[in-house]
Amino acid sequence: MSSPENPQLSPTSAIAAKTTLKATTEKWFEYSVRVQPHHTDYGGGVWHGTYLSWLETARVECLRSMGVDYAELVRLGCDMPVVELSLRYHRSVRLGEVAMVKTRMDEMSGVRLYWDCRIESASDQQVYVTGKITLVAVDREKGKIMRQLPPTIKDALVKLIDL
Repeated sequence: MSSPENPQLSPTSAIAAKTTLKATTEKWFEYSVRVQPHHTDYGGGVWHGTYLSWLETARVECLRSMGVDYAELVRLGCDMPVVELSLRYHRSVRLGEVAMVKTRMDEMSGVRLYWDCRIESASDQQVYVTGKITLVAVDREKGKIMRQLPPTIKDALVKLIDL
């Protein structure tokens, strides 16, 4: 039984909904970054792994802006790891430049969340990186994919669909 001191997720044996919810809007969540020396390679361009860190931060902040606190999900026993990632590098962001990291959820299918992402210049919309990322809800205790999304995240995402 769940209590405020000992919150629990729905049982993983519950049957997941078979419907796919299209949760996209034309509106991107935007997160601004300035390229610091520790973000770059020896040539002064952003190291490719830095883009992944920026995209993760933008997704977590996007979820937070929708009322989904990632730290709370972890406390409840849910993790949302990346299970698929496809990025295209168009050009490198340079030391000192400001870039806009953009992300939006494209689709929710069962316990999978599909995200679009892009990184572009803050001033003239020059595209640096585009990609697609898939997350899946995992029960942290059992280490297995969940059968359904925790109500906290599902409710917030359904609200997004209604926007």
